[in-house]
Amino acid sequence: MKTAPADQPPSPPPGAAEDWTIPQHWEAFTPAEHGIWDLLFARQQKLLQGRAVGAFLHSLDVLRLSRPGIPSFDELNERLQAATGWTVVAVPGLVPDDVFHRHLSQRRFPAGNFIRTPEQLGYLQEPDVFHDVFGHVPLLATPEWADFMQKMGEMGLQALEHDAIHRLARLYWYTVEFGLSREDSQLRIYGSGIVSSFNESRYALESDTPNRIAFDLKRVLRTNYRIDDFQQCYFVIEHFRDLLDIVLKADLPALYAELEGERDFEPDEVVEEDQLVLNRSEED
Repeated sequence: MKTAPADQPPSPPPGAAEDWTIPQHWEAFTPAEHGIWDLLFARQQKLLQGRAVGAFLHSLDVLRLSRPGIPSFDELNERLQAATGWTVVAVPGLVPDDVFHRHLSQRRFPAGNFIRTPEQLGYLQEPDVFHDVFGHVPLLATPEWADFMQKMGEMGLQALEHDAIHRLARLYWYTVEFGLSREDSQLRIYGSGIVSSFNESRYALESDTPNRIAFDLKRVLRTNYRIDDFQQCYFVIEHFRDLLDIVLKADLPALYAELEGERDFEPDEVVEEDQLVLNRSEED
């Protein structure tokens, strides 16, 4: 999740509005910064053929993200709003939990207003405009995913009231950021943290290192995650569009209460109830 640490000051930084948004100032991006976007885009677009879910690749064309340079949010939002009513808003960096989820609940996606340096092409811990726009925005043009993300915002505000944001963060992490799905009987990527990463796009599907576990909501809510390396486990859902139906049927406050006395699982842990899923090389 792109939220700030607990010790982050609760007020927005200078130059930001009360909701932490800032003008994109697209004209301020340099040719070198646009070049970094183009490099990242070209290699990911090629790599993700046959790896990402079809809806993601289709939406790159619908939103015209393949045009050169960092997208202008004004132009991007015309197409995105027409598709599903979402908009992208620029923020200076990580934002507080309540701010982030309120934006999602109102169909606004906060995107970092900077791009990584040439030295950070392989890995960046804080999400930049490439992670946020290339990674997250394409699926927002898909109606079921657009509705799920709005619901995620509503659930985040609810989780804050129940002091359970850490559990909702795990659901976000293992679906929105690092989710795997099935499509045409093959494992596919839909999580933004994977589709925006050149190395993890291959690792998530082909490496023998991580555990791939069939998606179970309660299991996900109990599983810790790490932010400083490739994932040690991925949760695989039959179709990413199923997530909306799953969360609509779930009584999350009741689940939070039920899990209060249960221990959490470590990211590399496998338990007896887990159903392990074969990776790409084993399927082939």
